[in-house]
Amino acid sequence: MTAQSPSPGPAIDITVPCSPRIWNYWLGGKDNYEVDRAVGDQFFEIYPSIVPIARHSRGFLTRAVTYLAGEAGIRQFLDIGTGLPTHDNTHQIAQRTAPDAHIVYVDNDPVVLAHARALLTSSPEGATHYIDADLRDPDLILERAAKLLDFERPVALCMLNILGHIEDTAEATSIAKRLVDALPSGSYLVTADGTNVVTGEAFEQAIAIWNQVGRPTYHLRNPEQIAGFFEGLELLEPGVVSCSRWRPQENPFGQPAEVDEFCAVGRKP
Repeated sequence: MTAQSPSPGPAIDITVPCSPRIWNYWLGGKDNYEVDRAVGDQFFEIYPSIVPIARHSRGFLTRAVTYLAGEAGIRQFLDIGTGLPTHDNTHQIAQRTAPDAHIVYVDNDPVVLAHARALLTSSPEGATHYIDADLRDPDLILERAAKLLDFERPVALCMLNILGHIEDTAEATSIAKRLVDALPSGSYLVTADGTNVVTGEAFEQAIAIWNQVGRPTYHLRNPEQIAGFFEGLELLEPGVVSCSRWRPQENPFGQPAEVDEFCAVGRKP
């Protein structure tokens, strides 16, 4: 296993709530502080559906990466917006199926940076790296990732709950396109973001409160806007759907309930 050691980052302020730590709390993780739990509980009281959203989002990641590392034969993953380590991180999912998979994580949050060593683990056959970079600078991401991944071979680009931090949809779409354009034929885009089509005003009000206290801010999109990230790509079945309904495990009780986060996986021709 090879790894890029994280450079020292800014000090962590445990008096200010932090998005990755709150998300970690909703997923049952331990890398959070009292201020994060207080905001997480406040948000949950207003919008209890946030916990199912967090869990179904993680379930979608697991199923998508398992498919890509298995049936699709992908061995390289570029995961932007890593977040804090919890159960079933991208490298763990991919390397269960393909031990030789290489994963590059990208984030610029000092909290995530401080936990980078927890992410920098790998199977002996594969590799895991970490890049300190901002989504708003896709050229820097590509420059650094090209030193760690082979851009002559397909790459799975994963961006879950990260494009929603870009307020302007046109800018978010442009960033996604710039990243995908740099990848070779046979690469994949995997993305998911919060929507307002299942619970509507309730989620919108909760996000408005979040944006008053949480950083970075977050902006809901509709499924059509999420589909715009995949222009020019071949959408895998079942297309743009709620995270809970992207190839769920079969059960005798039918389709799981929709949650207000929609996702998709697309292949670059």
